[in-house]
Amino acid sequence: MFERFARRWDLAGACWRLLMQDKTLLLFPLMSLFALGVILATFAVPLLPLFAYLFVAHGTNTQSPIMYVLLFIFYWIQFSVVIFFNTALVEVALKRFDGKAAGIADGMRCAWSRIGIIVAYALIAATVGIILRYIAERAGMLGRIIVGLIGFAWSIATALVVPVLAAQDVGPVEAIQRSVQLIKKAWGEDIIGGVGIGLIFGLVTFLLILLGIFCVILVVASHAFGIAIALGLLFLIAIGVCALAQTTMQGIYSAALYRYADGDSTTGIDKALLASAFMPRS
Repeated sequence: MFERFARRWDLAGACWRLLMQDKTLLLFPLMSLFALGVILATFAVPLLPLFAYLFVAHGTNTQSPIMYVLLFIFYWIQFSVVIFFNTALVEVALKRFDGKAAGIADGMRCAWSRIGIIVAYALIAATVGIILRYIAERAGMLGRIIVGLIGFAWSIATALVVPVLAAQDVGPVEAIQRSVQLIKKAWGEDIIGGVGIGLIFGLVTFLLILLGIFCVILVVASHAFGIAIALGLLFLIAIGVCALAQTTMQGIYSAALYRYADGDSTTGIDKALLASAFMPRS
């Protein structure tokens, strides 16, 4: 158990060192968040009357056919935006692993050149997501567990789709097939490396929240309400930066895993460490 935790810590440290070499990589998830907000706001404002009507007619019932259509559109837009900027991030990381200079413009050019494929893959992902949600809302407890396992298997199968989209000129179905091939080829089926990054950042976020609450309460007790508001905003920003760093590191991690699975070395992460990120079933 301790050895596995040590591997996760080392892997997170290696990804962190790569991120520290180019902090501008944090801009990719930030741009993704901003673009998603703008797009959803653009669509949401004209649809407000429809949402109001559905709320009056169906209340909180999410099983209305129209609600499923709207949810599918939301999934499609969300996946398209997130995958677009993740592809740009991974493209830059892959170039860095090859020892080449690359920046935000290089990543954006690559993602834009794949925009049709990205939107097509997002359509597949949104379809899978809405089908699983539809089944889960109508299945019993056992059915929901099965749907959850299917969703987990889908996430594993598509774990390397974004690096494939960034590195290879293939269609969305081929990208999924290639992702499955790379995962099977190199490691087995159980991913633990990404969990290590998630656990570390989850712990950091939890500690930031506790510290923020403690500091704000302490300042409020002294009736310094202005300082309390400033501290609250400061801790919210820190939590936001932490979330951006986690997303960026996971993108770097997926790029490194792709390079390892595809048989290429990386300049920033040791191969033995990457190999331990995927553990075969015993």
